[in-house]
Amino acid sequence: MNLNRRHFLAGVSALAAVPATGAAAAASRIIEARPGKVQLVSGDFPATEIWGYDGGVPGPLIRARQGETISRTLVNSLPQPTAIHWHGLRVPNNMDGVPGLTQDAVSVGGEFQYDLPLTDAGTYWYHSHNQSTEQVARGLYGVLIVDEPNSPDVDHDLAVVLDDWRMNKEAQITEDFGATHDWTHAGRMGNFIHASLSPSMDGVQTNQRLRLRLINVATDRIMAVSLRGLSGKLVAHDGMPVEQPEDFGVLVFGPAQRADIIADVTAKPGEPVQIILHERDSAYVLSELPVNGGGRAAPRGSIQPLPANPVAGIGSLTGAREVPLVMEGGAMGRMRQGTYKGQLLGMRDLVDQGQIWTFNGTAGLPEEPLVTASRGEIVRIAMENNTVFPHAMHLHGTHFREVGADGSLGPLRDTLLMDARETREIAFVADNPGDWLLHCHMLSHQAAGMKTWIRVT
Repeated sequence: MNLNRRHFLAGVSALAAVPATGAAAAASRIIEARPGKVQLVSGDFPATEIWGYDGGVPGPLIRARQGETISRTLVNSLPQPTAIHWHGLRVPNNMDGVPGLTQDAVSVGGEFQYDLPLTDAGTYWYHSHNQSTEQVARGLYGVLIVDEPNSPDVDHDLAVVLDDWRMNKEAQITEDFGATHDWTHAGRMGNFIHASLSPSMDGVQTNQRLRLRLINVATDRIMAVSLRGLSGKLVAHDGMPVEQPEDFGVLVFGPAQRADIIADVTAKPGEPVQIILHERDSAYVLSELPVNGGGRAAPRGSIQPLPANPVAGIGSLTGAREVPLVMEGGAMGRMRQGTYKGQLLGMRDLVDQGQIWTFNGTAGLPEEPLVTASRGEIVRIAMENNTVFPHAMHLHGTHFREVGADGSLGPLRDTLLMDARETREIAFVADNPGDWLLHCHMLSHQAAGMKTWIRVT
């Protein structure tokens, strides 16, 4: 494979391991959303003005143990209302952080306390869910790790945050957050792809065992990533352990998707461990760690599964509630009209309202839920992507399994990447009461119409 590095603003940029701005913050009870400056781009570029939790990017790493309850009071020091969504956590509905559905947005100068029972171990993250096409693009996100009671034996446990920034020549974030072309096409694509590792490290040693928690926090970009100088297994999707560790090659992450990898360093001293981004026919080094002298004489041995989280099993799909979800719209789409805020509008009027995509013919959050399910009921959603763009479908409040053509069930996930013109089906147990958002996590697509909700009673 021919690897290279390209300069900033020419396409994709390489960046060595960057320390997270916030240290582990399990004891902190205040998290402030505020403007800040961060040296994102190395060299002679100035610090980038961002919006971040505690003024940094990523925000403070929050770490706690499964079974604990943590509390964070959001203090809003931004010039806009905001809220925090705790992505992937199965929390009470009023803690989910979705303005207009589960809470009011936190006003400028206001506060809101989130109390989060940590039911599941795994890799999660938190981000703004208000005006998120702008607020996430400006840097409002962070990592949340919930440790197992008995964590696997590794030498280093690293969060690897993959992000995509659109910047001008002075390394400042461009303010074209509502560009029509972005919203009608694949979303807001940046010109600086950034991999930050937390904690930062000077290097690793041969045969050391690493746990890599890869998280795509980009607003819209799909990332295809591989690892060089490591040999291991994938042990979790979206925070949820797989039953048996899986082999992997190039990992494809839609926005918001995560993967936990446990791997041994196979590179020798002088040969770096690399995180590689694949785009079209090229590959670029996003980050690398030097391999230093010393290390173990031999690898540890086989990689064991992580303990399962206490998610209700689906059992039989017989008698499950079946619900269709048809996606239309976007550039080159078939949508000619749609319902928005209770009115049937033509395509031109929808575009004037900033609504370009529909679910089942409705743009934006509908008045009625996609489905109302009784607690404990099994729900199947057949999703048909009648557009020419991929969509990363995220369900709040629970995890689901993909239903195969033969009726088999895939691993637990909270976000599913669907290709253009593709049909996929998911199933889940409706065991968390409340009103839960279902939307495309290409945040430009969400803002332009791709969202609905389910109710669990």
